[in-house]
Amino acid sequence: MTRESPDLNSVRIYETKRIDVESAIIIDGFPSVGLVSSIVANYLIDTLEMEQIGIVESPAFPTVSLVRHGNPQHPVRIYAGSPRGGRSARVADKIVAFVSEFHPAPSIIYPLAHAMLDWAQEQRCSLLVSPEGLGVERSGPEKRPPRGSRLEGVKVYGVASTPKARDLYIEPNLLPFTEGVITGIAGVLLNEGRRRGFDVLTFLAEAQADYPDARAAAKVIETINRVLLHSPLDPGPLYHEAERIEQQLLSIQHHAQERGRADPPATGSGPMYR
Repeated sequence: MTRESPDLNSVRIYETKRIDVESAIIIDGFPSVGLVSSIVANYLIDTLEMEQIGIVESPAFPTVSLVRHGNPQHPVRIYAGSPRGGRSARVADKIVAFVSEFHPAPSIIYPLAHAMLDWAQEQRCSLLVSPEGLGVERSGPEKRPPRGSRLEGVKVYGVASTPKARDLYIEPNLLPFTEGVITGIAGVLLNEGRRRGFDVLTFLAEAQADYPDARAAAKVIETINRVLLHSPLDPGPLYHEAERIEQQLLSIQHHAQERGRADPPATGSGPMYR
């Protein structure tokens, strides 16, 4: 009897709690430049008290269990919740977040992005948002601004997968990202969204590439709130606690690297924003 070898790059989504997420906005929370997407997703999960509704599994994912408050968790999880004052939300009254603490291996990025879009279309979600950091070198004697500063000068650019999404969300609200390269999951999501005619938005905030940039993530939170939600979502804690958040993330990375993990944890939910 022969047994076929498993496809090492296969991706499967398991729903642990069945809820209606039709018309929801999906947030891609895989690590990016400055860990912007990870911080954005975790902040939404904590602030909106989102509940876990599923997991994503693949043989290509790290063989780890993340233990928080005594509970083991998968390396890729799916959460869902509603903005406060959800009835006044501009686009949707539900938000779904795919969140992870590791950088996916290049071989898994394509099937992972496809699985996310397949699930989004099956669930009839309205659009997918992939926050990204746009690497910049900040000038001045201190690259990091003072604690609590709002970085009003930080720009957020936008790109959309479809003309409809570009006309509706990008052109009236953001600086269009007209020339450049977007890599990783965000790049595949944009390309595949264009092929399928599914709305994918990428918000690119200027971020420092060599450390977790919570301030850039806060600018993306502001953008999501202003462009998509119009809800009382407050990015203030991200601004005021940015230094502590960044140091905590760097500490987690350092300890993970010391233990020899190839893909160290980048961020965590819960105590980070308290």
